[in-house]
Amino acid sequence: MKEYFDKLLIIFVREFNGYFRTPLASIFLLVFLALSSGMSFFMGQFFQRGQADLNSFFVWHPWLFLILMPAIGMRLWAEERNSGTIELLITLPVTNSQLVLGKFFASWIFTLIALLLTTPIWISVNYLGEPDNGVIFISYVGSWLMAGCFLSLTSCLSTLTKNQVIAFIVSTISCFIMVMAGFGLILSSVRSWAPIWLTETIGSLSFLSHFKRIQYGVLDFTTLIFFVSMIILCLWINMQLVHLKKAD
Repeated sequence: MKEYFDKLLIIFVREFNGYFRTPLASIFLLVFLALSSGMSFFMGQFFQRGQADLNSFFVWHPWLFLILMPAIGMRLWAEERNSGTIELLITLPVTNSQLVLGKFFASWIFTLIALLLTTPIWISVNYLGEPDNGVIFISYVGSWLMAGCFLSLTSCLSTLTKNQVIAFIVSTISCFIMVMAGFGLILSSVRSWAPIWLTETIGSLSFLSHFKRIQYGVLDFTTLIFFVSMIILCLWINMQLVHLKKAD
């Protein structure tokens, strides 16, 4: 078991350091902080609302992640295929799960750093008023879990192509579908021809619907299971795709 986690750690460190070998990390962090802050204070009308909460901050996260998470995850496998290093990588004495999990956790921890850098906004709210810090903490946890869903889906799709641009576009479209699945317009169009169980199933797959519940401070078992199951499912599919690549 120790050997398994040692090799997993090696893959993790390799991938995590890869973000900082290029300007990608700095650009992403700056863009995320600028967009999240700007949308909170200006588009979200933080000061005009006069409420000590961070709803105007978290409400934009699904839409920010829709673009920014594919931008992080598109390189996980597409870059390996494009540079030809994937052939070397899959011949190393590591398992598919170590490769997939190492890459995924590197991107997920990088996203956690981005979220932690926004905590001055949380501190500012406490300085200006008396917010419900329990709700804010749960919203941060929910935001990170939702980011994990976006990243695991992007990692899975990145395995299918060697072109990072294609990986980004396909991932963004797929993530957009998962966000929009719970919208009334989508559900009403499906309800017109599909049975009720199918309509409810499609609605239950929406990242946005589950995250909205978390924004109200409700991190129930159903929502937690949904996000964790989505991550596990995408990573499992990712492992199967890597296995198929090994078999080629």
